[in-house]
Parts: sequence; structure tokens; C-alpha cells
Amino acid sequence: MKKRIAVVLSGCGVFDGTEIREAVLTLLYLDQHGAETVCLAPNIPQLHVFDHLKGAVASGESRNVLVESARIARGEIEDIANAELDSLDAAIFPGGFGAAKNLCTFAVDGPEASIDPTTDAFVKRMHAAGKPLGFACIAPAVAAKSLGHEQPELTIGIDADTASALEKMGARHIELPVTEAHVDRKHKIVSTPAYMYEAPLAEIARGIEKMIKEVIDLI
Repeated sequence: MKKRIAVVLSGCGVFDGTEIREAVLTLLYLDQHGAETVCLAPNIPQLHVFDHLKGAVASGESRNVLVESARIARGEIEDIANAELDSLDAAIFPGGFGAAKNLCTFAVDGPEASIDPTTDAFVKRMHAAGKPLGFACIAPAVAAKSLGHEQPELTIGIDADTASALEKMGARHIELPVTEAHVDRKHKIVSTPAYMYEAPLAEIARGIEKMIKEVIDLI
């Protein structure tokens, strides 16, 4: 039977939502490894809308995280608040600033971040059920905020200030190359730094594929 794995999205676009390349690579490698995917996102407003062409916040605009995430999911997406956890074997969180602006507020508030309640409930319930979780790029901030009390091992790149903020939320930071993924076997959490590095797409892809494989192996 195919493993059924959730992919949790946070919008559409690196600076205000999901990093699209990371999301597509995640969906691709899950498919290649024989998994069935279910896309999820919270039904909440984005922190803001970012004009990726101009490189600035688009003032006066507003968008919805679930609606924007549906662009990546080709319309096949569910509200994370309604996710049927009994039908899921694991979950993957691609990166992009949406993970740190919409799913939680790490990009704005650092270690004092808050977290979207529906996302927090999903992470906690999946973890309590012993189901593996994968996090790419900045998304480990979501894990640190939700599960920091358990001191999970996470990677978030090589920036010292970012790593320090992660650890202030309770996580133990693990530095590793972009092509690798770290496995916290005690907590069944896998993370890869992805675009926390200025690295070629091919190298980022290697790390994401390893994350996917390790998550599946933990099921």
C-alpha cells in the first residue's frame, strides 16, 4: 500500500509563501518514491503580499494562504484544520518565507515567534502519533516553535544568528551541507537546509531527496 504523506504549504512564492522549487522537488521525489501526496495549508491571511519582480512588499494587497497554496497544488488542497490524521503516514514542510511569516512569525519575531494554531495542532498531533515529519529551509522554525519543549535536532543553514534564534526556542541546531539531511531518530524529524544556502538547484535537490527518503524510511 502506498504511503500517504501530507505536504504542508504556506502560500506561493519564496518571499511571502512557499518556495516553489522546494515544493515541486518535494512533490516530485515523493512521487518517485511511490508515495501518495495530500497538500494542506491553513485557511488564513498572509502576513503580507510581496512583489517578487520589484523586490518589495505590495502595499494595500491581501491574499489567503490556502488560496495561494492551491496554485502549487493545482487546486487539489485541503484546509490543514480539517486534515484526517488517521489517513496520513507522515508530513513534509517545504520552506520559503511563508513558513516563517504565515505558518509562524519567526521571520518577524525571531525566538519570540507565535504560530498559527491550526498548524501547531497539526504538528503536535502528528508528532504525538509517532508519525515522521520533514522540514526544509526555514520551515524547521515551525518545528522549533511547536516542539521546542522536546529539544528536537534541526538544521537551518549556517547563519549564526538564525541558528541561535532556533535554539532559543528549544531546538538543538545541527549544521550540515546543503546536499544532506539530518535525522533526529528520537523525535522522527528530518530536516535539510535547502535554500538557506546560496547553492545550485541540483545541490538543493539532493538534500531534499535525502530528506524525503529518510522520512519514508521512518514510517
